Amino acid sequence: MREQTDTGMKQSAPVAPGARVTLHFSLSLTDGTVIDSNYESSPATFTVGDGNLLPGFEAALMGAVAEQTIDVVLPAAQAFGDVNPANVQTFPRQRFAGLLANTTDPVEPGTVVSFTDSGGNEIPGVLKQIGELNVVIDFNHPLAGRDIVFKASVISVLAADVQAVRLQG
Repeated sequence: MREQTDTGMKQSAPVAPGARVTLHFSLSLTDGTVIDSNYESSPATFTVGDGNLLPGFEAALMGAVAEQTIDVVLPAAQAFGDVNPANVQTFPRQRFAGLLANTTDPVEPGTVVSFTDSGGNEIPGVLKQIGELNVVIDFNHPLAGRDIVFKASVISVLAADVQAVRLQG
């Protein structure tokens, strides 16, 4: 399902690679549960292709112009990805002894645990199971495997070859 509504006659560059886009958006599950939204706050501005928006969401915006509304259900593979069983890993429980012994802030299934990879990057994982000998951590994105409803109200689009100038008086 993809719905586009043009609510005005204002001319605008279409969303294309390198364009600077300002919009309000919401992400929801197909049952209506809102995951994220900026409709009640300031709009977001990003450059298409800068990595701030996942490719599936950018693809849904391609060709849209200012004052246009997008309402699309993105399949999991185009949103946060499919669940990858290889991203669910088992570790020896003793590796988490200090964390599991914390009684002030108890760790239980569903707790997000941060790891650092060899490059120094932080990788979050969700604790799925605590066994007597092992701990199971899921490194899939929490929304992996879920279809996402993406709604966006495009406020402005500045073509890649146009420079924005701010005048101050």
